[in-house]
Amino acid sequence: MPVRLDAASPGFEAAFAAYLATGREEAVEVDSAVALILARVAAEGDSALIAYTKQFDGIEVGAEGLRITGDEIDSAVAACPPDLVAALDRAAARIEAFHRRQVPAGYSYEDGEGSRLGLRWTPVAAAGLYVPGGRAAYPSSVLMNAIPAKIAGVPRLVMVVPTPGGTLVPAVLAAARRAGVDEIYRVGGAQAVAALAYGTETIARVDVIVGPGNAYVAAAKRMVFGRVGIDSIAGPSEILVVADRGNDPRWMAIDLLSQAEHDPAARSILVTDDAALADAVAAAVAGELERLPRAEIAGASWRDHGAIILVPSLDQAPAIVDRIAPEHLELAVADPAALAAKVRNAGAIFLGRHAPEAIGDYVAGPNHVLPTSGAARYASGLGVLDFMKRTTLIECGPAGIAAIGPAAVTLARAEGLEAHARSVAVRLERSGN
Repeated sequence: MPVRLDAASPGFEAAFAAYLATGREEAVEVDSAVALILARVAAEGDSALIAYTKQFDGIEVGAEGLRITGDEIDSAVAACPPDLVAALDRAAARIEAFHRRQVPAGYSYEDGEGSRLGLRWTPVAAAGLYVPGGRAAYPSSVLMNAIPAKIAGVPRLVMVVPTPGGTLVPAVLAAARRAGVDEIYRVGGAQAVAALAYGTETIARVDVIVGPGNAYVAAAKRMVFGRVGIDSIAGPSEILVVADRGNDPRWMAIDLLSQAEHDPAARSILVTDDAALADAVAAAVAGELERLPRAEIAGASWRDHGAIILVPSLDQAPAIVDRIAPEHLELAVADPAALAAKVRNAGAIFLGRHAPEAIGDYVAGPNHVLPTSGAARYASGLGVLDFMKRTTLIECGPAGIAAIGPAAVTLARAEGLEAHARSVAVRLERSGN
């Protein structure tokens, strides 16, 4: 059963700390295996990808078969029901509209002492998108990862996706077509991350790798970070619902299960000031589980990692939220904006009773790739800036270096760096200073 905690209880602090400390990651030793895969792909290129694709996905392809062709993508799009294509278009349009507002502007100014200073933003040259092919396929994640990259102006967007048994998921390829992905390869796992990071004869390397995956993919992204940029190391999904007595318990129950059905290690938490609502939601969860196709996964998540936290007043909710720093936060209360203003740590906040987390997963517009495992304390969701870099610009004329150069010479000599000092001083000597 989920943990039941009462913030008014003398033992709450210890029990809450114990709950937060409970590990959710699957204990799998993968680093040594991943390191071998990365090294082999780096050394052997396409031949290693071909071998691993046969070993892990059960299909034989030559180097020419690694890339999914335009005809295959056309067939996949044609196989999608019209209503699904329309839904992808609707979602993509809203995601585009939201992320276009994130595009930053550079600046340039004269500082009044003879120097011009500025900053410019430029997109990376190539980005890689990892799409999982395990428990489920997520065309929505293709849109969420690819569209910000395209809006940033990335000229080359590469998608890798495992195809176990040779199976292509039409909706995933249709989403990639709609989002403007340039290249798609039938490669998955750590070997796909290696191909994106190091490059092979067929797959040219990229600058940034984004997208979720299993423990092997997460380990591979961690190991190649520095050679390439990455978005994050994603953990199991999370939802925290703050609810008052004005809610339908069934709505709250299904919202909690919306994340529980992702993964047995997902975490779903209800915080409420109403004991009767807490009991009713717990009962409603049991009823909803009887109807869910993924009841085994959702049930395990709720049983092993779920929690119901009763607070004397919802004024205490923001402090609890900030300690958990959830990926998704629903504020199903009478005045959600006021409560949201008191929250510091959350990946995304859903305001009011009619804004379930699931609307953000698909069509609201903001990105659903969000920090997990408490990372919302310091990290943000995926966005346009993850595919861009900023470069500063410094221009000094004779007057400019004369004005600020002496201070640079003094600081350089204080640090014992005479060449630094002289590189400025020689210019001051030329200008008579």
